[in-house]
Amino acid sequence: MPDDAIELLLQRLGPNRDQASFAKVGAEIWVTLEADAPVSMTHDERADIGRRAVLEVVRDVCDGAAELRSDWYAVSSER
Repeated sequence: MPDDAIELLLQRLGPNRDQASFAKVGAEIWVTLEADAPVSMTHDERADIGRRAVLEVVRDVCDGAAELRSDWYAVSSER
C-alpha cells in the first residue's frame, strides 16, 4: 500500500458521493451518511448497514481506479 493511499482514495471519492459526505480527519476518512434508517432498528443494525454502504462505495471507487485496491482500506462504524 502506498503512503498516500488515503489521499488517493479521498481524491476519487470527492466531498460527496452516493448520499455520503467524506472528510479527512487526521489519518482517516470520516463519512457522514445522509440515508435514514428505520427507528425500529437497533443502533448496531444501523451502524452495520452504514458500514456496508460505505464499503460498497469504497469498492466501487477502487474498482474504477487502477491505482487503488479496496483491500488497502478498513471500514469501521462510528466510535
